[in-house]
Amino acid sequence: MTSLTRDDINYILELVQKSDFDELKLEMGDLKLTLSKTGGTAPAATPTPAANPAMPAAAVPTTPKAPNSSNAGTAVPAPLLGTFYHAPKPGADPFVNVGDVITETSIIGIIEVMKLMNQVQSSVAGTVVEITAPNGELVEHGQTLIRVQP
Repeated sequence: MTSLTRDDINYILELVQKSDFDELKLEMGDLKLTLSKTGGTAPAATPTPAANPAMPAAAVPTTPKAPNSSNAGTAVPAPLLGTFYHAPKPGADPFVNVGDVITETSIIGIIEVMKLMNQVQSSVAGTVVEITAPNGELVEHGQTLIRVQP
């Protein structure tokens, strides 16, 4: 069973606070964590035992943002909320640069969520024309990470 530490909960609170989400529900084994923002107050955390331990590890209600209206190629959106990194580790070369030719399965970056690193694949083949997400910054589900000219 995976358990959350207080540091994990504080990190999740910080991510939610910086996001446009009003509510986040996270279920992990016997733990059910519900975070919500109301008005200008800080999110409230309410960990309770899960009613159904067979639920998926994480259930996050999300509303994708509208893609950037730029005509500079096809947007590759963030598949989840978290911190986006251009390279596999600090000081390493980025996964992609403007002008690189990539495939649908090319890794374009990493999104960190709760200390877990999730590789992000392009899903679009072509030439990278723009990298819109800043390195080391919080990205939202559906936010454009890069633009690719097919």
